[in-house]
Amino acid sequence: MSDLQRQFAKAKLASYPATMPPAAAAFDEADEEEEVDYFNTELPDAPQGDDDSSSASSASSASSTGTIIPSSNQKLFARPQGTPNKRSLDQIPWTTYFERELFLESRTGDSTIIHHAYLTSPVGTAPLFITHHGAGSSGLSFAALTAEIRKRLPSAGILSLDARGHGSTKISPEQEILDLSLETLSADLLTVVEKTKIHMGWGTLPPLILIGHSLGGAVITDVAKGGKLGNAVLGYAVLDVVEGSAIDALQSMQTYLSTRPLGFPSLESGIEWHIRSRTIRNSVSARTSVPALLSFDENAKSSRPWLWRTDLGSTQPFWEGWFIGLSKKFLEARGGKLLLLAGTDRLDKELTIGQMQGKYALQVFPEAGHFIHEDLPEKTAMVIVDFYKRNDRSAMVLPPKVSDMLRAGKKV
Repeated sequence: MSDLQRQFAKAKLASYPATMPPAAAAFDEADEEEEVDYFNTELPDAPQGDDDSSSASSASSASSTGTIIPSSNQKLFARPQGTPNKRSLDQIPWTTYFERELFLESRTGDSTIIHHAYLTSPVGTAPLFITHHGAGSSGLSFAALTAEIRKRLPSAGILSLDARGHGSTKISPEQEILDLSLETLSADLLTVVEKTKIHMGWGTLPPLILIGHSLGGAVITDVAKGGKLGNAVLGYAVLDVVEGSAIDALQSMQTYLSTRPLGFPSLESGIEWHIRSRTIRNSVSARTSVPALLSFDENAKSSRPWLWRTDLGSTQPFWEGWFIGLSKKFLEARGGKLLLLAGTDRLDKELTIGQMQGKYALQVFPEAGHFIHEDLPEKTAMVIVDFYKRNDRSAMVLPPKVSDMLRAGKKV
């Protein structure tokens, strides 16, 4: 070892506590017997926190060959407590995002359905954003997005429901074949809105912005086209679904479902799978939304007792009905129209023509996956809030009437 290296090593060791681990304390003695260049050995880079865009495991391994290892009772190379060694996979509760949850009962025929929804009430004349998730997801899919919306519109309200067969919405008696037709899901959404209005004691509905992802986009478009919410609807936003590409994708849907795990050994492993597979590219959103997708089977005999709440394969009879005619309804329904996509290749012919004619607003996020609102909640919120402001009727200032100007003695 050179004199310069020896001086550097002694200066570093002088700064350590007096009770040094044996390997470090013996450094000076070993120096005379054998020259070992400890300081040319590269240590693995420390993790730089949570990288939401990474599909790799957060607990990466690295070789420690050639490094000085402290004794077990020392923490010579311990990281500061504020910086975890690996990404947290702990569940984030719904109370982080919403003020309350609702259980709204309705009866249809011989069945009773308890609609479950998350609500943050609007303040004053602020808008209410109503969200509908995609197939297999839940109302918490929009949690991260709604937090970002409220950063920009603190008085805004959010109503995010669980569709039947999803999340915490329950039907009794349980049905072998669950009715998930577009007509039924649209009726459920209208029921939730009306019962929320009654439960909260609202005399009239606040201004509404409807937001739907995938299947949810088809539902909110169908509701907007039906017009049963009247003039309360200012506009509607559809996230990453168009008729043509959706119907084409259905052909490979069963193949995709066959590649998913049937279950998970723990809730954390389910969250990790969604992040590693890049199904959801934002770990905060995954930690919020994934727990609502899984349920624990106490009678499970396998090592993977956390199973999917919704059997997507059984919904196949409804797939085409969800999306046929979607583009036409999207262009014809009353109100402002916003389409957010993860790629322009998803546009079909009808929507391409409509976009060229300026019939709706289009925003593309090529860096996002299918779950745009979970992958990029901040950017999605910026676009949606801007969309609301452009369609906010209360912000419109009409010119004064000529008769009023003359009556006030003003020249015309």
